Amino acid sequence: MKRLFLFLFLLPMLSCARQEVRLQKSMEYATLLKVGEDEVISICPFDGTEDTLRVTEPFGRVICMSTSHVAFLDALGCDSVICGVSGVNFVSSLELRSRNVPDVGYDQAPDYEKIVALKPDVLLAFKVSSAESPFISKLESLGIRVFTLYEFLENHPLGRAEYIKAFGTVTGRRHEADSIFTTVSSLYNSLKVLRNSPNGLGPSHFSPEGSSSGPESESDSETSVKVLINIPYGDLWYIPGGDSYMSQLIKDAGGEILGAKEGETTSRTISLEEAYILSTEADIWLNTGWCRTRADLESANPLFGKFEIDRIYNNTLRTNPEGGNDFWESGCVRPDLILQDLRRIFSGEGGQLFYYVEVK
Repeated sequence: MKRLFLFLFLLPMLSCARQEVRLQKSMEYATLLKVGEDEVISICPFDGTEDTLRVTEPFGRVICMSTSHVAFLDALGCDSVICGVSGVNFVSSLELRSRNVPDVGYDQAPDYEKIVALKPDVLLAFKVSSAESPFISKLESLGIRVFTLYEFLENHPLGRAEYIKAFGTVTGRRHEADSIFTTVSSLYNSLKVLRNSPNGLGPSHFSPEGSSSGPESESDSETSVKVLINIPYGDLWYIPGGDSYMSQLIKDAGGEILGAKEGETTSRTISLEEAYILSTEADIWLNTGWCRTRADLESANPLFGKFEIDRIYNNTLRTNPEGGNDFWESGCVRPDLILQDLRRIFSGEGGQLFYYVEVK
């Protein structure tokens, strides 16, 4: 994975002298994080409480309970600090997998003995509700420092990417983290569809390795691309809120999610019949779950064969044999590459995709 980020370290900005990093009590995009030179503050979205992680010296042993945490450390070139990981078979980073990093289990079934034996400086965790976690309580009683991050609940793609600053502070690479985020945010914003511009397009286009490849076509983008998203999970078809992470990506690419409620960040459910009605308006169908082909879709539900949508794409191009999906791993660090994919898909002009693949 390191080669994907190598270009970031070749930028002129890195030739500048190191500047003092002042404590930041507010971030550019992240809403659940504050980062300083020697501390990271995580804000619980469920009750607003803050947890402060003091960093007197760079941490050399870190356990990651989320693959996105692996991606942030990988982007900084210091994934060697990872001494344990949850669900190692789902990790996309080939370098980490090649090091045979111990799997510490999941929070529902952790290997406490292994975690304690690894002697981490910190275990990075996540929570999906306000309920007290027995996993975290048990670890803390065993003397393990647990720090919970909520990047997956940030609704702006750059809000998630900005968490690299926290990992920079933890590893003593804050300057590098700031440079990476500045570059990623610049790339992302240069790709955004400018709704008020004459042709609705952003100023430039970048290849997966980050080099400029010239402007997009001058085709009219005044009308948003209509997007049907997801397939049913069990019996429920989830549609993300209009202000959610996925909606923001699609808006910035010049599209809109059909059925999304503006002003909401949480998903709502619709029936299969409602989805069929939405499909009659759709230009594109995205994120079709486990279905990699149109035959898969029809086998999942015969009604899908009646969805008259010519273009279908899934975010599964970088999925490993065990089912781990790099879209949710390195995609947290590189939303610009996701946005680039969506721009290419929506424009219909082709070009190499990084996370998405056409469903045929």
